[in-house]
Amino acid sequence: MKLSQNLDENIASLREQVPLEKSFDLMHRTLTLGKTKAFFLGVNGFCKTEILQQIFADLQDPLYVQKEEIIDIAAYVSAKIGYVQTSLADSWETVLQNVLSGPASLFVDGFAQAILIDVRTYPTRGIAEPDLERATRGARDGFVETLLFNANLIRRRVRAADLCFAMHSIGSDSRTDVAVAYLGHTVNQDLLKKLTDAMDSLTATSLTMGTKSLEELLVHKHWWNPLPAIQMTERPDVACSYLLEGHILVLVDNSPLVMILPCSIFQFTQSPEDYYKSPSVGTYFRLIRLLCIPVSLLLMPLFLLAGAWFPEFSARIGLLADQDITPQRLFFYVMAVELLLDLFKYSSSVSSGKFSGSLSIVGGLLIGDMAVGLNWASVEVLFYAAVTLLASLSITSTEFSDGIRLYRMLLVAATGFFGLPGFLSGLFLVLLSVATTPTFGGYSYFWPLFPFNKKALGRLLLRSPTPKAQPTKVWDRGKVHD
Repeated sequence: MKLSQNLDENIASLREQVPLEKSFDLMHRTLTLGKTKAFFLGVNGFCKTEILQQIFADLQDPLYVQKEEIIDIAAYVSAKIGYVQTSLADSWETVLQNVLSGPASLFVDGFAQAILIDVRTYPTRGIAEPDLERATRGARDGFVETLLFNANLIRRRVRAADLCFAMHSIGSDSRTDVAVAYLGHTVNQDLLKKLTDAMDSLTATSLTMGTKSLEELLVHKHWWNPLPAIQMTERPDVACSYLLEGHILVLVDNSPLVMILPCSIFQFTQSPEDYYKSPSVGTYFRLIRLLCIPVSLLLMPLFLLAGAWFPEFSARIGLLADQDITPQRLFFYVMAVELLLDLFKYSSSVSSGKFSGSLSIVGGLLIGDMAVGLNWASVEVLFYAAVTLLASLSITSTEFSDGIRLYRMLLVAATGFFGLPGFLSGLFLVLLSVATTPTFGGYSYFWPLFPFNKKALGRLLLRSPTPKAQPTKVWDRGKVHD
């Protein structure tokens, strides 16, 4: 709907669309600019009041305006408003979307256009290193909930002239700002077009959980695909490294997470820690992390399989100190300890930092000792469970680690009930679930293993020295399906 040239009609339309008199945070007042009446609207807390006061003081200064009438609003904005971020809008949808996002609006009598003055400022927390992606050395900044700040963190590191942040608005109610960041000379144009078309065609009322909600709207996964389909990061250095390699970044306002497209399973084995150490040390720890994935997945199920279903083999290798434990009791031990460790992990993550350390360490020792004393667990089960937990915690991506944890519970349950056939069947289901994990854009989840790219696979498995690791070209991922 278009604005009216009559100021009173525009004010009446505003009162019908927004609760001017009821909502305390909506600032509005009538102004006189020379001989012309005007009406101001803004959101308290979103506008820099000191800048607005200076602008309005100049517009109402008799020496400045000389009591003139406004004839051409575009010329008036160019001549009288010295603030840089100003624009004109002629539709109510554009005006209200901007006002509710932060910019102030000025309606002038006689013109069917409103002056938008972008003096927005958002409440924000300090730029600090993200807790889940810490590095012993390197940058200590991290993305925050303000989209503009995140874009600045990226542009500070990548000063390419063709770096673009294309803006989209998603959500009929929330109208959340979403920016797609890419380098013009390296981006995959087909992927960029598919992402742009997908965002423009999304039908959603809001992005309640920010980046996570957008991920689920873009990639439709089944309940049997617990592994993440899109990589996310809170570190600007990680995001920029992928950007320079030809990836696309998606920034969502009100969320500190940045999406990286396209995605493969090997990206979840990477860590910025590798690049803040020497190449040999970084390669060693990267291979350790890769080894932790099968350890986290298979150690407990294999221990249960050998101890419960192959007692002769278990006795020969000394797997259990007490060989009289029945398969049913050993299965109960493993399940009880798995659930107990999950309880400790969850409680320590949501509790205050003052208590989480003592809760996870002291509480784990006390309850573990009590469980052994009450015959609810064995020392061997606690040991293998602790090794499994350490392997899980060493995986960089917590979402990927949680997916592996669900797979492990499936293998433990299948092994406990059905033995070797159950273990093999569960392992087949796990592999099938991983193989069918969808990605955005039709690219392989197992690249560069499939389609095979020897050089790219070597770069992912081994930490290359900086002169050899420069992103001089975009890797050909090979599209699997449309």
